[in-house]
Amino acid sequence: MDQAKTRVGARGLGGLVLAVIILGACKARPIPDSSPLLQFGGQVRLRHLYTDDTQETEAHLEIRADGTVVGTAHRSPESLLELKALKPGVIQILGIKTSRFLCQRPDGTLYGSLHFDPEVCSFQELLLEDGYNIYRSEALGLPLRLPPQDPAPWGPARFLPLPGVPPAPPEPPGILAPEPPDVGSSDPLSMVGLLQGRSPSYAS
Repeated sequence: MDQAKTRVGARGLGGLVLAVIILGACKARPIPDSSPLLQFGGQVRLRHLYTDDTQETEAHLEIRADGTVVGTAHRSPESLLELKALKPGVIQILGIKTSRFLCQRPDGTLYGSLHFDPEVCSFQELLLEDGYNIYRSEALGLPLRLPPQDPAPWGPARFLPLPGVPPAPPEPPGILAPEPPDVGSSDPLSMVGLLQGRSPSYAS
């Protein structure tokens, strides 16, 4: 009798231990970096990176077709950039019009490359309280700055991401808008000639 009770108790204890192990394995865990304030990989934003300084210099970062990076006073198709998150706090910057990635050399010089190299084309994004951001090369740790205009020093490192919209696709040539229907005609939609001899069910 005592042996039977011992066996039942051992089985009950073993079942309890097994249940604890299963519950521990199935316990829901939070998603790493699940805060909506953090940037998930793959997040894409279209922005113009605007910068200014105490000398009232205003410029938008522009990636040109030849790979040069300059500051332009006004927004342009070359200044519309795609900021894509690679991981939380790290982004890549792509010129929409030129399809060139923003990259940085060891001396701090910026250039546009047709090929993405994570060693030189990945930037850390630090959000400031005033809405401006600071970007640094992830590998080099150098701040992203516009090239200097001699004899002026290097430009400021703060950038304000301004919302941008993608350029409208060009309209295909040779397509004219349809003429308005002739409301005084007995066939204002010109259906008689098109459907003559054919069933409307098979009209394309």
